[in-house]
Amino acid sequence: MLLGVCLTLAGALHAMPVFVAVEQFTLAWTHSIEKVRWEEDYGVVASADGQRAELHALKARVRGSAAGMEPPEDAQLRNGWFEYTPTLQSPSELRLMRSDFTADYDWCVNGQCQPMSNLIASDAGVTRLKPCFDAQGSHRLSPTNPAADQSPPPAKYPSVK
Repeated sequence: MLLGVCLTLAGALHAMPVFVAVEQFTLAWTHSIEKVRWEEDYGVVASADGQRAELHALKARVRGSAAGMEPPEDAQLRNGWFEYTPTLQSPSELRLMRSDFTADYDWCVNGQCQPMSNLIASDAGVTRLKPCFDAQGSHRLSPTNPAADQSPPPAKYPSVK
């Protein structure tokens, strides 16, 4: 079984999850008002008994300090980034708010980033990201090569570099 994450739109009750085979990834975004970049690194591992997948928050960094983006007191300034270890290290899922009025999250693997909309379309609501094994019936994507049958991301979701 492949290890990865399952993405679903919270508002789509009967939608098939999108499975992305990945063991390490970075979620990145830019604060909509302050225009400050934020990045969080995650790992996906099998539990000790091998029965479930687990998500681990490995490291986070923010490019500056601004409204609602103050780095924790233990953050270290390195090369212009405040780096720290997240407090919640094993979340069961991430609930990602996506909006028509801001740039989409960047999904990064091995230093290559693309808009999250390349993996799963946005409904301008919450996207759930859960660690998982490849589920029967899920739509499978490569973490760096979106499915050929997926439409390109809309222009309003440019990748923020």
